[in-house]
Amino acid sequence: MAMQVIGASCLCVFGRRRSIGTVRAFASEDFTTLKTTEEKVKLGGSDLKVTRLGIGAWSWGDTSYWNNFEWDDRKMKAAKDAFDTSVDNGITFFDTAEVYGSRALFGAINSEILLGRFIKERKVKNPEVEVDVATKFAALPWRLGRQSVLTALKDSLGRLGLSSVELYQLHWPGIWGNEGYIDGLGDAVEQGLVKAVGVSNYSEKRLREAYEKLKMRGIPLASNQVNYSLIYRSPEENGVKATCDELGITLIAYSPIAQGALTGKYTPENPPTGPRGRIYTPEFLTKLQPLLNRIKEIGETYGKTPTQVVLNWLIAQENVVPIPGAKNAEQAKEFSGALGWRLSDEEVTELRSMASEIRPVTGFPLEKL
Repeated sequence: MAMQVIGASCLCVFGRRRSIGTVRAFASEDFTTLKTTEEKVKLGGSDLKVTRLGIGAWSWGDTSYWNNFEWDDRKMKAAKDAFDTSVDNGITFFDTAEVYGSRALFGAINSEILLGRFIKERKVKNPEVEVDVATKFAALPWRLGRQSVLTALKDSLGRLGLSSVELYQLHWPGIWGNEGYIDGLGDAVEQGLVKAVGVSNYSEKRLREAYEKLKMRGIPLASNQVNYSLIYRSPEENGVKATCDELGITLIAYSPIAQGALTGKYTPENPPTGPRGRIYTPEFLTKLQPLLNRIKEIGETYGKTPTQVVLNWLIAQENVVPIPGAKNAEQAKEFSGALGWRLSDEEVTELRSMASEIRPVTGFPLEKL
């Protein structure tokens, strides 16, 4: 295993020489300490600190997008194993939403209920375990005013079995009533129901408006959760990433492995099924292969999988917290391997350059339906 060399001008990682300033590799005995200390980051200007990588719980209970219209005890156990494995490996930030697994959207059981159940069961075994929960308010057309935010939040807390959550987010901009929604976020902070507040799928303009409105109450806007990955870099192109950096708002990246397209699992001959198959077509996957091959080559120099490389690419952007979805223990364990090391600046730039030659997947972010 590669070892960090203190005081040396360079180190060799799997036969390649790299500068200490652009890569960090750690012996196994250093890894746990690194993940539990350095890998905690503040969300924006809030006091909330979370792990540098979180876990998205969209698939937990869902039957409308991820689970082929089927949710059973086997998948329930797999989700529980994903939760436990994440915590065991130092990832304690979990993102859910009131609409994930909602029966109104053909789900079998609400994701918030599952996450709350998993937390409760874990605390029975270890009362000292600390889990940071983020959930979201659905800006549905019939929800009006600040009170609707508080009412929805209290319903979410009931499903989670918690008295408060660490982060509460507006899932998407409303058709109307957005100022009232922002007021509701501020009220939630002042009433001690949340530690920090954020938004999701907000443009640069809406982001600035939300930031300023909360600032007048002395409340920081902690985060903006958007679709962001190596092959979907709209936040870099539409000003959202730059605005987050300027205002000190953390960008939480959903679909950070492009719903599996960047893992190398899918090929033109074996595309994903279901709704993802309409996005990541054989034609697109053919264009993606050179990039996937290079990701694999880079991963091999670090002893990392393609999934770990593309997650690390996002972490290397700084001010970005990716939240890949874990459906089982194996995926959760793999995600944890994205922590504790860094791609070099040259590799980050090279991958962005290669990805820029691929027309990104566009259209409505299905994750938010």
